[in-house]
Amino acid sequence: MNESQKSYLEQLGIVGAKAHWNLSPEALSKAAVDGGMAKVADNGAIAVSTGEFTGRSPKDRFIVEDEKTNDQVWWGDINVGFPADKFDKLQEKMVNYLSGKELYVRDAYVCAHEDYRLNVRVINEFPWSNQFAYNMFLRPEESELDNFKSDWLIINAPSFKADPSVDGTRQHNFAILNFTKKTIIIGGTAYTGEIKKGVFSALNFILPTEKNTLPMHCSANVGEDGDTALFFGLSGTGKTTLSADPKRKLIGDDEHGWTPKNEIFNFEGGCYAKVIDLSEEKEPDIYRAIKPGAILENVVFKDGSNEVDYEDSTITENTRVSYPIHHIDNIQVPSMGNNPKNVFFLTCDAYGVIPPISKLTPGQAAFHFISGYTAKVAGTEAGITEPVTAFSACFGAPFMPLHPTRYAEMLSRKMKDVGTNVWLVNTGWSGGPYGVGRRMKLKYTRAMITAILSGELNDVEFKAHNVFGVLVPQSCPNVPDEVLNPRNTWADKNAYDETVAELAKKFNKNFEKFASQASQEILDGAPKVSAEVK
Repeated sequence: MNESQKSYLEQLGIVGAKAHWNLSPEALSKAAVDGGMAKVADNGAIAVSTGEFTGRSPKDRFIVEDEKTNDQVWWGDINVGFPADKFDKLQEKMVNYLSGKELYVRDAYVCAHEDYRLNVRVINEFPWSNQFAYNMFLRPEESELDNFKSDWLIINAPSFKADPSVDGTRQHNFAILNFTKKTIIIGGTAYTGEIKKGVFSALNFILPTEKNTLPMHCSANVGEDGDTALFFGLSGTGKTTLSADPKRKLIGDDEHGWTPKNEIFNFEGGCYAKVIDLSEEKEPDIYRAIKPGAILENVVFKDGSNEVDYEDSTITENTRVSYPIHHIDNIQVPSMGNNPKNVFFLTCDAYGVIPPISKLTPGQAAFHFISGYTAKVAGTEAGITEPVTAFSACFGAPFMPLHPTRYAEMLSRKMKDVGTNVWLVNTGWSGGPYGVGRRMKLKYTRAMITAILSGELNDVEFKAHNVFGVLVPQSCPNVPDEVLNPRNTWADKNAYDETVAELAKKFNKNFEKFASQASQEILDGAPKVSAEVK
């Protein structure tokens, strides 16, 4: 730490700290292992425990209310306000707590597009948290570090606990964004996803309001001819699996921007993937990326060894790995693409009534984008014995500070400008609901996506679904025709009709909270519950 770095920390209020600035991942891994915070797995990655929290805590994420946010943020259950004076006092308590400690500082940036680059400085209490920042954010050249000026600051102190009665938090853990001070403070939780999603939340506010750019919770890849495809989907829908294609280069697996010039760019410099039930056969890219430099979270070793048991969910189902994107071989450099021709909304419909592939109008695309539907099935959570609908606006509601219709209307405009096709893909059940039907075969889903990307569905016949109104192809190479119409796969047609009507009602009920700010075009994209199903 040089004098200017020491002065920077002292200006923040952190005095007497021993701060390590921009250590290599090797040095950070060693510090974590030597400090008893991590173990080395047989594949060379380090394995850590995030302690009490093994996932994000959405109810403990706040946004400071002030002139910048008051009239812009969609306040409610997801975006909870926090007083500016309370933020200042809590930050002061944090920096006092960090004073005199050994700390780790990282200078990085987000947004692969030079015009959108945002420099981020991360101050971490733990070395492996700092290594996570190295993995997940974009890495400046060594020559850029001497004169690095941060746009945003993240202060991350997992061992610091707030006092809710004094500090205004809900409980002892918190993640708070202050758009005026351009600062994120995270305490009381070691779960690293709070760091990543804090910056994503910031970009989801900044890009639409200041740059007329659409931020997206999606993966992206690009074909040999330069055609870009985007994949939206909640957990368990196949986003990572289906965007990994040996014939296409990966742009990124989670967070992207879509510019007014119709360029696509990755926000990040790494991947943060689930590893529960991971195998080389099912997810070869992720499996092979777990090597020195990667960080495994909350995994369990096989008895008497340092071999990871990926099937063991003793600690959590949300076992994770972070690694820099260059751990994947087939990547796009730089992480950018142009003019997305196809956008896929992935849903795991456990009711078995959504067509396996269908084409959406701009209004329908906006409706389904705002809805962000998937379904949880029995066994995924305690107490779930039958399919349960799950809606997450824009396929990422916890990270969206603005009203969902703002993002959806931007998407509709871009669809029209570029001539982008949007497809709804059901990776869930066919032939009946969960417990009766079967999960859609991955080879069929891949065949449908391949046919779309190759243009093989351009000239086939499409028919409108009688309830959802989406256009269903009547044939697709390498997929049996009867699979394409979900009603045909059900033995009990009346049961299908009743189930699809019930699901449509759930869609419309969920949409009521958005309807007052939705355009007529979006409202027209809703399913028609009263329609007869054929």
